[in-house]
Amino acid sequence: MKKLLLILLIIPILSTSQVINKTLYFDGLNREYIIYVPSTYDGTQNVPLLFSFHGGSGYASDHMQMINMNVIADTAGFIAVYPQGAIDYDGADPGTTPSTSWLHKAPTTHNDVNFIAAIIDTLAYEYLVDENRVYACGYSEGGIFSYELGCRMSSKIAAIASVSGSMLTDSFRSDYGFGICSPNHPTAVLLIPGTDDMGYHSMYNGFQPYYLSVNDIVNYWSNYNNTDLISIITPLADINTGDGSTVEKYEWKNGTNCVSVVEMKVNGGNHDWPGSFGNMDINSSAEIWDFVSKYDINGLIDCNLNSIITNQNISEKKVLKIIDLLGREITGKNQILFYLYEDGKVEKKVILN
Repeated sequence: MKKLLLILLIIPILSTSQVINKTLYFDGLNREYIIYVPSTYDGTQNVPLLFSFHGGSGYASDHMQMINMNVIADTAGFIAVYPQGAIDYDGADPGTTPSTSWLHKAPTTHNDVNFIAAIIDTLAYEYLVDENRVYACGYSEGGIFSYELGCRMSSKIAAIASVSGSMLTDSFRSDYGFGICSPNHPTAVLLIPGTDDMGYHSMYNGFQPYYLSVNDIVNYWSNYNNTDLISIITPLADINTGDGSTVEKYEWKNGTNCVSVVEMKVNGGNHDWPGSFGNMDINSSAEIWDFVSKYDINGLIDCNLNSIITNQNISEKKVLKIIDLLGREITGKNQILFYLYEDGKVEKKVILN
């Protein structure tokens, strides 16, 4: 009876989702972060981590409520992590109240990249974590920080996404003491910018010499990932005609290890998190998870499998007959021929002597 009672007490704990406020002593400070453990987590298999970073002067708890990512975590089975930025005392303008920040604006030894690495190590000790599937996304300055993790900690980050946040130029990064962007593996990137965003650190056309334009960001990551030069453009349905904006999806595909770079361009969009406020044609949180979850630290998760299947299909196709334009079976050359395969496919070929 005691054993049965113990089991009954444990089951509700394992099957109930949890929002947990945690602290980590790091770099001389007690740093805070929130995790959301989905109800599906039972400690029997490794699960991904998705970091989501609030904007400048923001708070992790507000950001968690705003983006509603926990609902997606419940169905997808990942642990959502919401770190809290530290207060930037030295970077505050004279006479202003210091605020939270991911990129301190004065010379400092403060390093949030290492703070995130410490959180990963801590959670990997406390939970069963798939360390090949750790993702980063963020809003505004949190989006900028996500790019920084892709540049400076790609050994731990599989894919990144940025909403209404630009990317530092290499010269500005050097001013911070970060050095140039130097990822060490092909990295899938999703960006969701608004064309009418007037934030100086998130303008669609950039803010030189500090922040890159969307075009510069796309060029950097597509060149680094060796993707197709020409994007596939897909206009998305204008579901909410009253939000004053529309969305176009640009995809640069077929990069090394099958990674892609995707821009979801919000025409008429401002400094928003589409789906929560601003454009309501897409749900940024859902788009982010749908995108990053396809990848691990080695690239597209089924990249090699797709290649194997394609090669097998090619090698296993059997020709039933070859016919000419009049449908006559033929084996000759110097004419247009149609190859009929047993799987129902037809190929047109021109065979020359």
